[in-house]
Amino acid sequence: MTAQKGSPFISIITLNYNSTDVTCEFLESARCLTYPNYEILVCDMASAVDPTSQILKGNYLNTTVLKSDKNLGFAGGNNWGIRQCKGDYVFIVNNDTEMPPDLLDILIAPFSEDPAIGVTCPKIRYYYNKNIIQYAGFNAMNLFTGRTTAVGNKEVDNGQYDYSGPTHGAHGCAMLVSREVINKTGMFPESFFLYYEEWDWSARILKAGYKIWYTGKGLIYHKESISVGKKNPLKVYYHTRNRILYMRRNTNFFQFLVFMFFFLFFTAPKSILRFAFKREFTFLKAFLKGVLSNLRTPRYSPV
Repeated sequence: MTAQKGSPFISIITLNYNSTDVTCEFLESARCLTYPNYEILVCDMASAVDPTSQILKGNYLNTTVLKSDKNLGFAGGNNWGIRQCKGDYVFIVNNDTEMPPDLLDILIAPFSEDPAIGVTCPKIRYYYNKNIIQYAGFNAMNLFTGRTTAVGNKEVDNGQYDYSGPTHGAHGCAMLVSREVINKTGMFPESFFLYYEEWDWSARILKAGYKIWYTGKGLIYHKESISVGKKNPLKVYYHTRNRILYMRRNTNFFQFLVFMFFFLFFTAPKSILRFAFKREFTFLKAFLKGVLSNLRTPRYSPV
């Protein structure tokens, strides 16, 4: 593909972990991209079967497979790819998504219109329910509970979120980040490994004076939770662990005190009783492990 004058170079970074068929479906959607100047880095996180031959067999344009010798997680894996990419902009995108042809054209446009924009995110719809919204921006994080909600989640898309504007957080499923933002704010915090890492980075991006821009005309389809699953002890562990870690890093003393009161006297008893009543002891163990791991997890990591 020949670069066009005035088209910034975009690096598309997607992770693969034991899901090469899904990754190839993502790469098939990339064949139709109309944006003229990009590379795709498939960052394999030590899959049981080397995906290289299957991906090369597909003859996907501008695609390189990078193989890590260990699973670095969502945060570390994307950072590993960012360190090796060449883009003026980096599109971090889940491999369990499919992209419409005009996605990159729409996401790159706001950067030239407002120099304060540091990240753009598209509307996300569920792949298996294509008219249902997953994300149309984020509501603000509640700094007393450590919870937030996605704008429009589970709503039928009737065009009510086709506008564009600033939002409170980028969605790790699909976010286009300028190289300037990466240079000034760093990357994902690797101590999170999985979940809440995009919220921590979003907080740093906003504190640095940049806007996170929801781009309502941009669209991507997400095959939700293929890699981890909707109900998984790993998900329970990291959601619990990283919710507390995020609050440790992004709240003041009073906010964190209120959060811990809420967590210890509402969230924890409710979760413990639910898992015990259902005899889901693996999930109970994962929850308790997530809580206790904060005793040995540093508040800040190098990234």
